[in-house]
Amino acid sequence: MNFPSELKYTKDHEWVRIEGDVATIGITDFAQSELGDIVFVEIETNGETLGQHEVFGTVEAVKTVSDLFMPVAGTIIEVNSGIADNPAAVNEDPYGAGWMIKVKISGEASDLLDADAYKALVG
Repeated sequence: MNFPSELKYTKDHEWVRIEGDVATIGITDFAQSELGDIVFVEIETNGETLGQHEVFGTVEAVKTVSDLFMPVAGTIIEVNSGIADNPAAVNEDPYGAGWMIKVKISGEASDLLDADAYKALVG
């Protein structure tokens, strides 16, 4: 499993790359491997302001649908349109081409885990 040390993680298996006041968010390598082949990603919250831990979308794999949770509070400023056409990018490159949203952060990004703490969480 790959857990880049420059990213932050949540207990809900999202990763966060914070650059200034913008966070890029996706699901972790662990999450995509547990879900299996991802066939559809639905994110209809572009432009919305959501609180930390609120649902921003869903990811559908062959056998399950899972909610996606906001790791930080903020306004969704961009949705990765590439994963609509190619949801398999989430499986193939979860930290690159498989990113999901960009958020203008409002408030503190509390309770995020570093790579070592996330590794310990998922075993």
